[in-house]
Amino acid sequence: LVLAALMTASTAALAKTPQVNLQIKNHAFIPAEVKVLAGTRVKLLIHNADTTPAEFESYDLSREVVVPGGGDVVVFIGPLDPGHYGFFNDFYPSATGRVIVTAPVSR
Repeated sequence: LVLAALMTASTAALAKTPQVNLQIKNHAFIPAEVKVLAGTRVKLLIHNADTTPAEFESYDLSREVVVPGGGDVVVFIGPLDPGHYGFFNDFYPSATGRVIVTAPVSR
């Protein structure tokens, strides 16, 4: 019973995680900039539309993952402080992008 409650709680938490879709096409990131709110954990769904592998890498985010040609990977980032966090395709270093993290608007 306790295990079922924990599994339900973790599933609910993952369901609330915002998702940002990122595509690699012609060895470039589309979009090249993604915006997220500070203090939020975000799921990046990275799809490689090319037939060759790519590598999503970010020193700023401490992430490195190979995305197979035609494949998808999921990378979780955050929660992050406001700022800009760069990423690039290590197999094609001219392909770059960034995550722009903004503070939530107070009302």
